[in-house]
Amino acid sequence: MAKDTKARIQTAALELIARQGVQRTSLRQIADQLGITKPALYYHFASRDDLVRSLLQPLLDECETMIIELERSGGDDPRRVLEECFDLLYRHRNVINSLVRDPTTLSELDLGNRLINWRLRVIAMVAGPRPSLAARVRAVVAVGGLADCTVLFDDHPVEKVRPAALEAALATLDRPEPVRRPARRRAPTSPRSSSRSR
Repeated sequence: MAKDTKARIQTAALELIARQGVQRTSLRQIADQLGITKPALYYHFASRDDLVRSLLQPLLDECETMIIELERSGGDDPRRVLEECFDLLYRHRNVINSLVRDPTTLSELDLGNRLINWRLRVIAMVAGPRPSLAARVRAVVAVGGLADCTVLFDDHPVEKVRPAALEAALATLDRPEPVRRPARRRAPTSPRSSSRSR
């Protein structure tokens, strides 16, 4: 029963935070939405920060575990790295949408630095050993784009989004044709200037 109540509190908190942000969501609002007393809510969470941490903790734990396991195995298979990243981020998309985009939450819980560190470690695995600048840029675009796809296409079935996102990310990692810069056109000379030069 206690676990059910705790889960209901977390679900209601996510719904409210998604609509109005962390700072505008109070424990009283959450209690009112659930029809429980504030002391009953305090039984499970001592403060709003405590509640927010409980929402984030599964994401944080899974991220750290996933990255450590990938690094131990060598992290030399970009497809596997990208697949695992997509699946993890998709599982936690509601939390990411509701909390990770809130700058206050990022700073107060030192979440921003942790997320940046994890992303850099994933990018390093995807870029490969001794990558060139171009390879590092492609890895940044591939990982960032893949992550965005887990939250931006929530209205489409994951069975369609996942393969499309992975295909695009892997295609980004392939060495593309060099970008050809258009030749500079010479400014047309006016009849006067051409006649003066004669």
